[in-house]
Amino acid sequence: MKLMLRYLRPYLKSVIWVLIIKFLATLSELFLPYILSYILDDVVPLERASLIFLWGGVMILCALAAFGLNVWANRGAAAVSRDATRDIRHDLFEKILGLSSHQTDAFTVPSLESRITSDTFHVSRFLGIMQRMGVRAPILLFGGIILTATLDWKLMLVMLAVLPLIFCAVFYISRKGIPLYGDVQKQVDGMTRVVREDSKGIRVIKALSRVDYERNRFDEVNESLVRAEKKAGITMAASNPSMNLFLNLGMTAVIFVGALLIARDNGTEVGVVTAFTQYFTLIANALMAVTRIFVMYTKASASAQRIEEVLQCESDMPLFDKRDYPDLPYDEQNYLVFDHVNFSYNKTKNNLTDLSFSIPKGGTLGIIGATGSGKSTVLQLLMRFYDVDSGSVRIGGRDVRTVPLGELRSLFGAALQNDILFSGSVEENLTFGRAVEADRLRSAVETAQAAEFVDQLADGLNYQLTVKGTNLSGGQRQRLLIARALAADPDILILDDSSSALDYKTDANLRSALAKRDSDATCIVVAQRVSSVMNSDKILVLEEGEAIAFGTHEELMKSCDAYREISHSQMGGAILE
Repeated sequence: MKLMLRYLRPYLKSVIWVLIIKFLATLSELFLPYILSYILDDVVPLERASLIFLWGGVMILCALAAFGLNVWANRGAAAVSRDATRDIRHDLFEKILGLSSHQTDAFTVPSLESRITSDTFHVSRFLGIMQRMGVRAPILLFGGIILTATLDWKLMLVMLAVLPLIFCAVFYISRKGIPLYGDVQKQVDGMTRVVREDSKGIRVIKALSRVDYERNRFDEVNESLVRAEKKAGITMAASNPSMNLFLNLGMTAVIFVGALLIARDNGTEVGVVTAFTQYFTLIANALMAVTRIFVMYTKASASAQRIEEVLQCESDMPLFDKRDYPDLPYDEQNYLVFDHVNFSYNKTKNNLTDLSFSIPKGGTLGIIGATGSGKSTVLQLLMRFYDVDSGSVRIGGRDVRTVPLGELRSLFGAALQNDILFSGSVEENLTFGRAVEADRLRSAVETAQAAEFVDQLADGLNYQLTVKGTNLSGGQRQRLLIARALAADPDILILDDSSSALDYKTDANLRSALAKRDSDATCIVVAQRVSSVMNSDKILVLEEGEAIAFGTHEELMKSCDAYREISHSQMGGAILE
């Protein structure tokens, strides 16, 4: 609730105005039965048509006023709900972008997607219904009771005797049913997760002939959702029939007692009984509206809590004080330094252990090793997606933990594993919102060996890519990703297994073009191929998170059995260009 109140505060004037309009609309609606009672009991006996038309006109005006004011208020409520939800989504999305990799891993991407879509939708619906029904229902409930008391207190007591039964029925059913909607939401999350996984892996599913298996897996979660919805639906289905039962019993009682009072000439008149039946209906509908509000509040409250968890998530990567991690003198020969770095993702077993190395400004570092050896982890720590557990990572003598993240990340141009292209033109994907001159963009495309196919595309750089660039081949996508990394002329260029889909000739041409480019950028190449790193100034060989060798290709061929074995298995020990 605090979340919703906080985001409604900027629209407080609009909310107050909506509530005032809704109040007036409800009063107009509430007086209709009272006027009808007056016409039947006081105006009709006078047998004056002019008065009947006059009060009939008043009823029409009240009905039109209720209609117009309700439409006005509902539109205002929708606008407030829309704008407040927009602000929530904006802040939530901004917060998600600022989460550290560790926090993203903890929340999980599907959960974050759910929070910014379905959870904000539940909050939006509740904000809307609270403005529309939060005023109307109490006024109809209490206003109806007050007005019926002025009409006939004896009939009011009959009505009040039935209302607790309606309230108890609604309360009991809601108490049983509301928790079941929480189970429904959990099942929806489970089904959404399966759909998301299958939609992303549809090609793999078809390639491995696992369509039937995935269909059965979906059927299982779908059936679980159906069972949860059935249980909640059956429970809540008793709400309306129960209320209608007590409503009909109440109206029967009012009509019966009213008829007895009229027959005994006890001061009760036909118009009063007619008004009571209408008020009874309004009051019962108000109770039903309160029930709906309770149900929606439960969903919205749970969703607001999930949203709040993200918004209140404190950064676990603060800017460290330089007094604790002072800068070292700038040394071009030791521009990029890992100093006795230890790191673990799960804080139990190290993914990197006592890793130390340095490379000069403008130098090239190749990193090679088996899958899971820690190659990409080195890059994650360098760009400070995670913080080291001990030791330090320095760039130009500065510990990366003391450099503002915006400044730090601006140093890099990266083509990472599992990088994606976005829907849009080729040029939009390459510039990525950055001011890149046309000459530099062209140079990046040529260096990445992408000019060959980009020039052949129907619209060249204006060619529209689909989501993830699925209308290009794997090698074409990788070359565009490398061009995007080169386009901003970064100080540090990172290529993380970014040429795995390239043929050997294109890979060789890429390495040659990178070596010849007019730039003093420090380059780090992570690869499985020896041919991709062999021309690097230094090569780091990793095995199970530890550096087992560090040197040039020639040095490692002589001193490192693991590297020599990889080289022989891939190239027969030859040096290929």
